Amino acid sequence: MTMNLITGKAGAPHITSSDQGAMQAGLVGNGNYLLQGSDGKFPAVTMQSANKALIPVLNLVIEGRYARVTAAETVTIESGVTGRNRNDLICVKYTRDSNNIETIALAVLKGTATSGTAADPTVPSGSILNNSGTVWIPIARIPISGITAGTPVMLVKQLPPMSQLWDSVTQTLIESHSGTVTGVKSGKIAQISINWKSASTDSWGSGQFGTIPEGWRPAVVTHGTWSGRDGGSQRDFILETNGNFRYVNCGAVQNSGTFSGTMTYILA
Repeated sequence: MTMNLITGKAGAPHITSSDQGAMQAGLVGNGNYLLQGSDGKFPAVTMQSANKALIPVLNLVIEGRYARVTAAETVTIESGVTGRNRNDLICVKYTRDSNNIETIALAVLKGTATSGTAADPTVPSGSILNNSGTVWIPIARIPISGITAGTPVMLVKQLPPMSQLWDSVTQTLIESHSGTVTGVKSGKIAQISINWKSASTDSWGSGQFGTIPEGWRPAVVTHGTWSGRDGGSQRDFILETNGNFRYVNCGAVQNSGTFSGTMTYILA
């Protein structure tokens, strides 16, 4: 049978690493990714000494396989030669034996020294998803100029947590028969968009948009402005720290039609 219920009870062990890896690759992508650490930062390889690169505690997804460096580990970088340049690659080396036992280890692919601009060494072809026996996954480049090893360059893509990805998706913050307020945010910065169908026409009149939810409220009272095409209508948008969001007409009698605008501010 070629169709299997992977997450269903089968009465016998039936879930393989290939099953789990295929699902994870389908969710996060077929490539190689560095996950955010518990401190909210993405760890990076550093040089501990002239010949030792330090790989910190980190978490990776490599072609769907989840891998961890659980304690900082060093790898040896061969000394350079005066007047020559070289790039070495720190890699995760994946192997699968004849019994389908899978292992990984840190390894170095040494580049070729040159008097000109150094190039990365050729990475042997192979794919975990295609059941290759050996796969090299570069995670950092060590540029070597003469006898000096430079600052490592991370090569593996950073994969933000889903909480950050959710923040980057436009969300509806206020919705009523009069219009909507939507927003996106990244870190401590938010941008909201107002699309409203009608407004008070009174001179210095005002109206309510509604209440912006917690997590989207500004650090200080924030103002935005809108000017109508009639050359006379103007409104001040006011977003308070408690989430109250309103507008005030500025000056004489105003246009009652639709209006829109955007505001960008620092989150509380």
